[in-house]
Amino acid sequence: MNKVLINDTTLRDGEQAAGVAFSVEEKIAIALILDAIGVHEIEVGIPAMGKAEQQAIANIVNLDLQAHLLGWNRAVISDIQASITCGLQRVHISIPVSAIQIAAKFQGRWQLVLQKLQDSISFAVDQGLFVSIGGEDSSRAEESFLLDIVSAAQEWGASRFRFCDTVGILDPFATYTKVKQLVASLTIPVEMHTHNDFGLATANALAGIKAGALSVNTTVNGLGERAGNAALEEVVMALKHLYHYDLGIDTKRLLEISQLVASASGYAVPPWKAIVGENTFAHESGIHAHGVLQNPQTYEPYAPEEVGRERRLVVGKHSGRHLLSSVLEQHGIVLNQEETQSILDAVRQESVEKKRSLTPQELLHLVQIQQHSWAS
Repeated sequence: MNKVLINDTTLRDGEQAAGVAFSVEEKIAIALILDAIGVHEIEVGIPAMGKAEQQAIANIVNLDLQAHLLGWNRAVISDIQASITCGLQRVHISIPVSAIQIAAKFQGRWQLVLQKLQDSISFAVDQGLFVSIGGEDSSRAEESFLLDIVSAAQEWGASRFRFCDTVGILDPFATYTKVKQLVASLTIPVEMHTHNDFGLATANALAGIKAGALSVNTTVNGLGERAGNAALEEVVMALKHLYHYDLGIDTKRLLEISQLVASASGYAVPPWKAIVGENTFAHESGIHAHGVLQNPQTYEPYAPEEVGRERRLVVGKHSGRHLLSSVLEQHGIVLNQEETQSILDAVRQESVEKKRSLTPQELLHLVQIQQHSWAS
């Protein structure tokens, strides 16, 4: 149960997010940290995009990382040849498997889909490559047709099948059912590739693993096309704490890689983002803060240090006396109950006016003003 592999595709599907373009230096930096934290496999890009992409991928190959490196390809021989040119020993071959995708890309000629798949797998296997096959739009494919294609790919020499919920239309229950059927019918492992169009990418990835999938695609911060993909940090921490899987990932560096990808992509992480958001361990509400001061486990499912963060007690509209007193004591200020309430009233008023919590400097300034008024 602990043999699940993380295959991170930040450098491929993550970069396909609208408006994102990583520099070569950023790609290398991201790959280095993904490798350093223990990610098992990295999908490094699409070699067929051209010389610049091939050079970036070749640079990553030359880093001699511990992680396996994988290139994404269409079922086209020239795509696979481009991957070989980059020095890659693993290729992913994507093929449409739903009626809507086959109609749009192959004019409904499913026999041509099979032929292209067979030709590309045979070519890759003959070159001694590890071959992963991806069923584009697997979630909308007719089930018997999907099984036929995957079984054929397995027979032709594919080493893994990627189940793609390409437009994110599954829920965890449907995901579990579909993936369990595939796992039971195949001898090669199944990999999950989920999208977040309905906010279910991580949940569906976990459902697929629960159904027997042994590999899962992730992207840092959930970066990806449209609403994004299953987030690396969410999948890793959920597997660790909810399923007790030891993936060998250094979770203390999840914040570091999150911040790097946020900077490189130009998309800031929302403060409420699970695992790596600024507010993940920030407590303002009086009830919550009081509980955390007594025992952090009252309102924290794991320690902030586990993901490279620190706990923050935030003074604002919803704060109570216990929190305010604790924060002021950290600055050497001890007030009686009446004084504390007076400061708390002032904090709440100013927080409403500013429409946010107060910074430590603003709080101390407020205390100064109140103390002057008491003295006069």
